[in-house]
Formats: sequence, structure tokens, C-alpha cells
Amino acid sequence: MRPLELWAGPECTVNRVGDEVRDQLEETGFAARLDDLDRLAGLGVRRVRLPLLWERAVSHVDGPADWRWADERVARLDELGLPCIAGLVHHGSGPRGTDLLDPSFATGLARHAGEVARRYPQLDHYTPVNEPLTTARFSGLYGLWYPHRRDDRAFVRALLNQIRATGLAMEAIRAVNPQARLVQTDDLGFAFAAPALQYQADFDNERRWLGFDLLGGRVDAQHPMWPYLRQHGAGQDELEALVERPCTPDLIGINCYVTSERFLDDRLELYPPSTHGGNGRDRYVDIESVRVLGPAAGGVQERLREAWERYGLPVALTEVHLGCSREEQMRWLHQAWRAAQSLRGSGVDVRAVTAWAAFGTYDWDSLVTLRLGRYESGLWDVRGATPRPTALARLARELARGEPASHPVLAGRGWWQRGIRHLVSPHGEPQAMPTAGRPVLITGARGTLARAFAHLCQLRGLPYRLLGRQHLDIADLKSIEAALLRWRPWAVINAAGFVDVDAAQAEPARQWRENTIGPAALAEVCSQHGVRLVSYSSDLVFDGAKQGDYVESDEPHPLNAYGAAKAEAERRVLARAPDALVIRTAAFFGPWDPHNFVTRGLAALRAGHRWQAAEDQVVSPTYVRDLVTASLDLLIDGESGLWHLANQGALSWADWARMVAQRSGLDAARVDALPARALGQKARRPDRVVLASERACLMPTLDNALSRYFAEVGPDVLPLEAQAPASEDDVTPLQVQPEALDEAGA
Repeated sequence: MRPLELWAGPECTVNRVGDEVRDQLEETGFAARLDDLDRLAGLGVRRVRLPLLWERAVSHVDGPADWRWADERVARLDELGLPCIAGLVHHGSGPRGTDLLDPSFATGLARHAGEVARRYPQLDHYTPVNEPLTTARFSGLYGLWYPHRRDDRAFVRALLNQIRATGLAMEAIRAVNPQARLVQTDDLGFAFAAPALQYQADFDNERRWLGFDLLGGRVDAQHPMWPYLRQHGAGQDELEALVERPCTPDLIGINCYVTSERFLDDRLELYPPSTHGGNGRDRYVDIESVRVLGPAAGGVQERLREAWERYGLPVALTEVHLGCSREEQMRWLHQAWRAAQSLRGSGVDVRAVTAWAAFGTYDWDSLVTLRLGRYESGLWDVRGATPRPTALARLARELARGEPASHPVLAGRGWWQRGIRHLVSPHGEPQAMPTAGRPVLITGARGTLARAFAHLCQLRGLPYRLLGRQHLDIADLKSIEAALLRWRPWAVINAAGFVDVDAAQAEPARQWRENTIGPAALAEVCSQHGVRLVSYSSDLVFDGAKQGDYVESDEPHPLNAYGAAKAEAERRVLARAPDALVIRTAAFFGPWDPHNFVTRGLAALRAGHRWQAAEDQVVSPTYVRDLVTASLDLLIDGESGLWHLANQGALSWADWARMVAQRSGLDAARVDALPARALGQKARRPDRVVLASERACLMPTLDNALSRYFAEVGPDVLPLEAQAPASEDDVTPLQVQPEALDEAGA
């Protein structure tokens, strides 16, 4: 067999919810960037899934087509010598004036397909309708997408219309190009079940083949799904017509996700009521099997194998994507590639693995039913001025070239292989899947930031060593050398430092050692050993004189000793280790320590004290979970230089305190907004320093961060009546100096 190929494609769903149409190509910017095709070609991709969608060419079913966008893309692919698979409908319901239940949907799509074929006769691979079974379920059975039906008759009609549309479309295409090939895709999935629900799993597992079986003319009167189809509106004549005139795919494309395999569980008491459902006969929960089953079951390899055995046709993974942290995205793609290679070794004709969502997706965590702006990156991250290649792109390039996958995080297990995956007591004995690979060293073991890194590295399956001064003195070259030789890390995250801004004025030598000499020494030794370094700086490198927000290229002008030490550390670190990642941030808050501004202030209010905060100093508060998440992704991506990471939003310390009090249900009137000079600050601070980024906007809004903070800390931040003061006279003011509480150094 020819070598396994890497294919790729942008997430191109154009779906409708109510009267709103969402276009992922517009939202990710792929629609506006012709050079994205050059980016894909540069990876060594052998074929692109190109969306020449009906909905995008025609705004109304009776209107004229606009071919300008398609003309440019097809022409550029021709110039690049990069073939494509033309997709015509992708989770859509057609342009305005038709839908999946419309009898004319099929003939309308066939007209569009014929026009595409005549305009671009060089195209020879087509997917007229992506995932017809899945789209029929979401639109006709679950009511998520237009036309929002929840009944079997709507599901059957939507499916049959899409199957007929595929057949008619291929007839129209082959009238122009008889050699055109049908690449038919769907999310194959599989259902496991508790014994009492095995009957439902058996039905689901038979139904999942319907799209492929109908196209291939396999659904006759002896087919297990024939009675179901007939019962719910399928005409005998139309089913027999599909048998007599099959449109057998030339290649079966399986779109495989972690969520594709389900478990039907009748143990309702283990799950929140919001997850309870049923089939009219039994009540049960339908959940990802990976969250419940003990031993690993099914998976990419099994789904490909059974499709090959059922149809005897070439197969491919036509979507491989995971909306998760960077290393988990990489592990999913890498494991899918290895599964495909393994199957090829046993004689299964697997043609390709498709790196999907090349430029990311928006709001797929809600199946694109809510407009929340939640972005998942792909091979590129599009949140900057130009798409930024991630570590996933590097991995894809290595796979395409037949090179060994090189990133150290790939030695670890995915979350779907670790104990963290279980939401309830598992069915069957869990398999032990220890975390493996070279570690990350985290300095400053006692500090807020270091503990947050340890927490999220554990969650993400990244081996780490959390080190205090006794194991690694960041200002001692010999200590650093010994630590690197002992633990052989691939990266060091410097979360140590002297963090008391006022004390830094009185202890210049000590704070200079911790904040300047230490980071520079780490950079020197890490560079010598080829170890990546992440180091942290502060918004206090700026003086606040700028009218607008500060970006990475703005020149530092610190007002105090702490800021001066941080600014000099930035210069020295990047001079000694140009590939180091230096992150400026500000005003931490988070759920895992009692020392930050938010948790201390809330504790004061709950204890009956007042909360005093500066009204004349404006900052960019930063949720530690978001900071660490973005930092790890940038580290894994191989990014370097200065980055600003703070949540989007700016306000004074006093306004922040009031916002937090209100969101927690406490009395915001107990926040005293005072001038900074009244709080006893010894070091001069800028009046306004707001961090923004000219490189990419990776951090969520402050409002979003606060919502997740309160969801995580739960009732601990809610007011307790027993702690409320009897009267205003019983309240003792409590000053909370923000910087001294934001971190705790090593």
C-alpha cells in the first residue's frame, strides 16, 4: 500500500439555530485568508477537505450563486498542486428557502453539485453531505439544529433526504467527471450499556450504519432497520429505489471523537437530574463511555477495523480533533495516527488521517447552539493578527513527513486513559495508566503560582517536579546545574521570586537576587542544556504614563525597586536564552490558595470586617487557572519572547472588590474605596497599568473568569449569617495589600 497520508481541513460547519446561521469559516477567519491554503500545503498535507458549501454560494435557494470565493480557493490549490475533497453541505440544512425535511432539498443540492463540477472539472473527490446520520440526529431527533424536531419521523425524513441528495449530487457530478469519487463521512460511534439497557444499545449500534448502508443499497426488507424506517415514514418505493440505484462510497470516512462512544446507564442516582433522559420505556443517562467504563474499550482502531470488515472499502479518519489542552490534542492525533498505522500493518486499507479543525472552532462545546465565543485552537491559533502555528502543527508536519514524533509531552497518556476520566464508579476494573515522560521543573514550591502549575500539570498528565529552595536555588548556578542533571527536565517554569512590593524597597539586595539574578542564572543554565524556560514578570515594569493599554513592545519604565528588578530580569533572561518565554501578568486571584486579594477580601467580609482597597490604581486582574493554562499551551507550542497574559478587563482595586462582593452575594457597601496613599503603601505604584497583547488575545474576560472562579470555590465564598456583624459599629476595617497576597515566593 502507498504510505499513510495526512489530510487536513478547516472546521466549516454552517448550521442554523432558530433564525440564526453560524458560519465557522467566517468566525475562524478562514473565509478571509487565502494564504491558509499555503499554510496547509507547508505541512505536507496531501489532500484538503475544501468547503464549497451550498449555503455559502447561494443565500437563497432560488437566488444566483456567487463563485468568487470558491474560484480563488480552487485556483490556489491548483497552483500549489494540492488536491482536495469538495464538501457541499456540512451540518447545514441548505440555503434559505429549504431545509432537511423539504422534498426539494435533494434536487436543489444536485443542481449545486452539477454547477460545481462544471465550473471545476478538475475536482475528483467529493463529500456532498458530511455526516448525514449525525446531522439527522441533531436536527430531527434531538432538536438542536434547524428545523429543531424531536421525533423519529423527522429523523428518518432528514436522513433519507440527505442520502437521496448525495446520490443525485454524485450523478450530476459524474455526468461531468465520470471518475469522480465519493468520500462519505460520518461519526460512526458505538454504544455500550448496563445490562438492563443492552436492547437500546443494540438498536443504536445498528442505526449508526444506516447512512452508509442506505447509500450502498443494503437496506432491503431483510435489513434490521427496515421495520423502523417503514414505521416512521419511509416509503417502500423510495427504499427500494436506493437498493436498485446504490451510490456506494469509494472511501468510508470515519470522524472519530472521544465523545463518539457512549454508555447508557440506568444508575440515575449517580448523575445530576439534568442528565437524566430516556426512550419512553426506560429512564437512563447517555454519557461518554470513557467516563464510565473501567478498561479501555473500543476506540479509533476498532471503529476503522469494523468499517473495513463490513464494507471491504478503503477507509480513512476524516476528522481527528479534540477540544482540550494542547498536549491532549497532540496525544489524540498521535494515537489516531499510530492506530491507523497498526491497522495497515494487519492488512486494513487505511488511506489517511485528517487533522481536523486546522484553524480551530468556536462554541462546539455547546454543539454550536450558544454564541459564547469559546474558541478551541487547532493546528493554528487564530486569536492573533495572523494564525500562529501550535505544537499540533509541528506534530502534523512530522507525521506527514514520516518522521518520529518529537515532542516530550507525547510520552504521557491522554486524559481518556487516566483515572481522571471517571465521573462515577467505573464499570469494570480501571486500568492503571501512569503518567510518563520527562518532567517539567517548577520552582517556588510554596508559592501560589507554583502550586497552580502543579495542580494543572497533574490534571493535564504532564510529569512535573515541584521544587523548593533546598532542591533548586534559582540564583545558584551549581544548584541549577545539579537539578537539571538529576531530573533531566524538558522545561523549567520559574514561579519563584520576591513578591512583596513594599518590602522590596527596604531589602534591595535580597529582592534583586530573587527577582533578577535568579531568573538570569536559570536562563544561562537552561540555555546550555537545551531546556525551555518560562519566567514571570510584572505589570509594574511600567509607570502608567501611557494613555492606553500596555502591549509587549512598550518600553519599561518602572517606578519602584520591584519593577526595576523585573524589567532587568526580562532583559537578562532573553539575552541569555532567546527562546525563553517571559510572561508579564498582574494581580492574581484563584481558587487554590488563601493568600490572594479576592479570597482574603471575601474572608474579611464574611468575618464581619470591612474591605479597604485603592480607588485610584487601575489594574488587569488575572485568574491563575487561565494564566497557567495559557502559559502551558505557549510553552508546549515553543513560543518565546515577551507575552502579556491577563484577563480582559480593567478596573480599580476598589471596583474589583465591589464586583467580587456583589458576585458572591456579600454586601458591596462594606468595601471602602480609599486613595492608595491611605493604605500605607511604601513603594510607588502607577495609577493605571492595563495589560493587553499585540501578539494574541488568549485570555478570557474577567467576567467569565469570575464566573468560573465562583463555580469552583462553591459555597466557601457565600455569606454566612452567623458571621455577620450585629451592627455597623462592630465592624473592624481590614486592609488587604494586593501585591503581597498575590503570590508567595519560594
